[in-house]
Amino acid sequence: MSDASPLALAQRLIACPSVTPAMGSVFDEMESMLTPLGFEVLRTVDGAAPDGPVENLLATRKGPQGSRHFAFAGHLDVVPPGEGWASDAFEPEIRGDLLYGRGAVDMKGSIACMVAALADIPAEAGTITFIITGDEEGPARHGTLALMDHMAVRGIVPDLCLVGEPTSVNRLGDMMKIGRRGSVNIFLGVDGVQGHVAYPHLADNPAPKLVAMLAELDALVLDEGTDWFQPSNLEITEIMIGNPAHNVIPAKAEARISIRFNDLHSGASLSEKVVKIAESHGGWARPVISGEPFLTEPGEFSDMLADAIRAETGVEPELSTSGGTSDARFLKNVCPVIEFGLNNATMHKRDEAVAVADLDVLTRIYARVAKAALA
Repeated sequence: MSDASPLALAQRLIACPSVTPAMGSVFDEMESMLTPLGFEVLRTVDGAAPDGPVENLLATRKGPQGSRHFAFAGHLDVVPPGEGWASDAFEPEIRGDLLYGRGAVDMKGSIACMVAALADIPAEAGTITFIITGDEEGPARHGTLALMDHMAVRGIVPDLCLVGEPTSVNRLGDMMKIGRRGSVNIFLGVDGVQGHVAYPHLADNPAPKLVAMLAELDALVLDEGTDWFQPSNLEITEIMIGNPAHNVIPAKAEARISIRFNDLHSGASLSEKVVKIAESHGGWARPVISGEPFLTEPGEFSDMLADAIRAETGVEPELSTSGGTSDARFLKNVCPVIEFGLNNATMHKRDEAVAVADLDVLTRIYARVAKAALA
């Protein structure tokens, strides 16, 4: 019998290169882990260029008729490893107390713990579903959204969903995410008339208009935050003129802003505000809404998870909505969702690593919360 420990499972997943969008071998491994445990596994390839195709996996082990339904969710794709690793990013290596490899914490390690937790969850306890995408780190247009479509067609509706993002900060168990802010990126521009800098009356310089537009946007105070969310923030992330000549007034000036916003706003309301400001300066704006804010109100689900964390670690977890976006922003439309996983100190970094002991503890936490959710 193969080793079903979370360490062994994590090593198997890390050993499959899966830079976003993940395809092929890493899903072969995931399927080979779940099928012997009684899961019906559906693998799909969704979407087309430029943001696809994307491979996804949906696996369900049905419990008794009328039993509760719990879902684990996550992603098998990873960000590119970059340069300068002490060992190959896709050759898992244990050095001291740590397991190194791309995806060790974000989030192949957590997925390994989810699978290992099944050893302590009998089939008669209830229905369990795995919602696993290959495109969380990428555009995320044909990943979890596509899986939700497949779930709807098959009538798969979990009662609760736990996403295994690396939420712990200083030690395992110190933070869970009960919500996230929304995200919108807005591309801005002003079209002018190119000309010689010595004859400005024959041209129309777009740069001053763009600068004035950005100054007004940068001065906006969107809100002061809420009980559960930090203040919304608008950041200028790129300014582009691309003029190689020192004596030419450019024909176009462009920029990009990113807004992370709380539940006092929507992507549409913020987009409308920015469009009006851009147009007032003679420019244009093109919003791309990545996700809306959500909050899973503290209560039964967060209490279940907090109880499991305290039982295994003695730590009192903070309930937070901080950080970036995740696929929980989509899954919240299916059922209540909370994110909890490994220490996030090395995610997306060179020499990403997880404490081997944390894999065992997280497995026990996942088993506890799943059994409580199915009871």
